[in-house]
Amino acid sequence: MLSKQGFDLWANEYDRTVQVSEESNLYPFAGYKEILNRIFNEVMRKEGSRVLDIGFGTGILAAKLYENGYAVDGVDFSPEMIAIAEEKMPSANLVEWDITEGLPPAMDGKVYDAIISTYALHHLNDEEKTPFIGSLLQRLAPDGKLFIGDIAFGTRAELEQCRLDSIDYWDGDEFYFVFDELKAALNGICQCKFHPVSHCGGVIVISR
Repeated sequence: MLSKQGFDLWANEYDRTVQVSEESNLYPFAGYKEILNRIFNEVMRKEGSRVLDIGFGTGILAAKLYENGYAVDGVDFSPEMIAIAEEKMPSANLVEWDITEGLPPAMDGKVYDAIISTYALHHLNDEEKTPFIGSLLQRLAPDGKLFIGDIAFGTRAELEQCRLDSIDYWDGDEFYFVFDELKAALNGICQCKFHPVSHCGGVIVISR
């Protein structure tokens, strides 16, 4: 897993790295554009939504919503990536913060129509994901939804097959979503669905 300093160094090349992987239909970013498009289109269903982006990076998705008039708050731990995103969204509320510490105090008391997170939550281990997602659900408006676009699999067997197929460049320090395990862990506190997009990615939609 890249450190904060690693993401700072990667910031200027991040978008290009993603593009190469996505266009080649390779782990980890196969399906990347479709994943972001699906989330964008879902958020756009409600005009004027208040949006929180967890791990916004260079602001690819958040900036598109911002351009369409949506109020955007965001959390990321890389100052270099934040600087790139701020050029695209000068009036957005972008906060430097490490989500392993939960949500920043700057978000206290705020409620959102949509919370989005793309390719960020796999840096939390499986024990950290469930309480963090629970904390995000508490920030949703009554009809709000949490959209997670990430490296994700329906079952553990599917993850293992992708790992074997990508063994030369598999990142063993990241913690990818296995939907049936996540659904079991969140049982009773929310509703959740998984929409696979590629062999290694998809969109998880969670609501209260």
